[in-house]
Amino acid sequence: MSTPFPFTAVVGQDDLRLALLLNAVSPAVGGVLVRGEKGTAKSTAVRALSALLPAVDVVAGCRFSCDPDSPDASCPDGPHEPGAFETRPARMVELPVGASEDRLVGALDIERALAEGVKAFEPGLLADAHRGILYVDEVNLLHDHLVDLLLDAAAMGASYVEREGVSVRHAARFLLVGTMNPEEGELRPQLLDRFGLTVEVAASREPDQRVEVVRRRLAYDDDPAGFAARWADEEAAVRARIAAARELLPRVRLGDAALRQIAATCAAFEVDGMRADIVMARTATALAAWAGRSDVLAEDVRQAALLALPHRRRRNPFDAPGLDEDKLDETLQEYAGPEDDDPDPDPDPDPGPGTDGPGGGGGQPEPEDGGPRGGESGARPEPDQQDQQDQQDETGGEPQPSGAGAGEQAAVGAAEPFRTKVLSVPGLGEGAAGRRSRARTEHGRTTGARRPRGTLTKLHLAATVRAAAPHQRARGRSGPGLVVRRDDLRQATREGREGNLVLFVVDASGSMAARQRMSAVKGAVLSLLLDAYQRRDKVGLVTFRGSSAEVALPPTSSVDAAAVRLESLPTGGRTPLAAGLLRAHEVLRVERLRDPARRPLLVVVTDGRATGGPEPVALAERAARLLAAGQVASVVVDCESGPVRLGLAGRLAGELGGTPVTLDELRADSIAGLVRDVQGTSRRAA
Repeated sequence: MSTPFPFTAVVGQDDLRLALLLNAVSPAVGGVLVRGEKGTAKSTAVRALSALLPAVDVVAGCRFSCDPDSPDASCPDGPHEPGAFETRPARMVELPVGASEDRLVGALDIERALAEGVKAFEPGLLADAHRGILYVDEVNLLHDHLVDLLLDAAAMGASYVEREGVSVRHAARFLLVGTMNPEEGELRPQLLDRFGLTVEVAASREPDQRVEVVRRRLAYDDDPAGFAARWADEEAAVRARIAAARELLPRVRLGDAALRQIAATCAAFEVDGMRADIVMARTATALAAWAGRSDVLAEDVRQAALLALPHRRRRNPFDAPGLDEDKLDETLQEYAGPEDDDPDPDPDPDPGPGTDGPGGGGGQPEPEDGGPRGGESGARPEPDQQDQQDQQDETGGEPQPSGAGAGEQAAVGAAEPFRTKVLSVPGLGEGAAGRRSRARTEHGRTTGARRPRGTLTKLHLAATVRAAAPHQRARGRSGPGLVVRRDDLRQATREGREGNLVLFVVDASGSMAARQRMSAVKGAVLSLLLDAYQRRDKVGLVTFRGSSAEVALPPTSSVDAAAVRLESLPTGGRTPLAAGLLRAHEVLRVERLRDPARRPLLVVVTDGRATGGPEPVALAERAARLLAAGQVASVVVDCESGPVRLGLAGRLAGELGGTPVTLDELRADSIAGLVRDVQGTSRRAA
């Protein structure tokens, strides 16, 4: 067994270590979500924590780690007789991103369940993690249904397996730790809320601290056992402090003054629901126990807010996590009790053992003051132009800003986003689970049955019985049980929804450069990005203007990265429509090799004009036909405005074999869409 890196040897990352230790003291806090860039010791710190947890007593031979003092009455290995037990270290179980549902919650032996009527159950990772740590690296890449199962088990302290009338329940109480890189995509807000605490980690910019990180890592790699031995005393001290804090925790008093501060803080920051209040109360209590105090102080409430609230304040994936510490201090001061007349706005809790011990203040950084999402990210262009002026020479028309390229105008902020109509890929796919297009999936409504290919995951009971029934006499059936063979089993085929690759091709040329129009276009694309986030899509962004096209954002699961690129998108110059389409074709070709199961949806945002170079219109049409030949599902968002419309975007949609839609029609509540739906319903009724 390899020697883990010592927890106390981790340099810096005080908030991360404090959050982990608070959960070790009180698992009821609800786990930790660690957000940060790669290479910031996220996984190292989590793996090191398991060595600090006290050993656990378990019933001898129990696969579900039942506590001998209070064994689980519904344990599948029970009932347990009092007596034999064994002591073992607390486990740290890792859940791989590609794990199946059966691997997470366990699997039933379907053949024995049907033939013998017994609950033959093989435990999963939730059972292994009981009374230990369950670690999910890259939790944001885990399938939604697995995250739902995981968080339900963490909240209820038990795992339920229901399959074809056979039910198994077992205890599953564990310290849940998830790590993620926000650049690879965000968790849904309702899943974020299920993690008790969150911390943001980043590599230090201090040279001395970076030198110390490298020095310790090299020393550990050269001699892991020797390095761990040099930190043994610090590790033992923290281990003893965790045990002492656990013993003190039931005696910690959470007074009415602290409770008022907790409630007022959650109300002031407008968090949804009551989970934040409960988590803050448990965290503040754990902080007091960790500090060796029997009373919760204002400084505990403040630190609890910095750990428990930032991720609960996000309303959409484009909001930066963080907490306004000045507002926090004002709220705590306003609701301070008699004993907290002059609360310290910058508390410095006991850092604990070791030079770099956790426990200091800090929490999340205050977000940059960049204004609301709909604000402008650069200097505003000149006041609104008339639509007739939009159609002037595509060098942009206006004087060039200082330092701008030829024909370039400063970026314009996006209009307010709105709820869009559902855009989907026709047909039936087999891509990653999501919420956009129809697909054959492991979860969804049952549509039929087939012979299993590999491991049986979803039994189609009726089809299995029909396959086995004709052979009962030949198999010598004599009792009530059905004699089932492997060849009789049938896999249920299910239809659900998949996530797609939504590739945006945005026209940023001079013909789109009028401030009012480009603001509306960016608002529409931002709305589609929000829709892509909610439907678990990957997104990419190609822009074209001047004489070329560029991949502003390669396909990624991080829609907030696309929103940032969109916000700073400048406009101006000619309209190389063909170049934009050809660049999109190349991006889709490469992505098809990387992820052949994920079907693309091309969203072209343009007024349809093509200028620059010889025969620009003919080149654009040939590029569109190339995409159509590859059977790429496409939508053209027509941005043309003004009293005279040329219908060029509709013509482009025809060449692509796609669907044209105006900016107004893109809205889910648009009058045009409502009329179309009503007309379609009337025709069907007739």
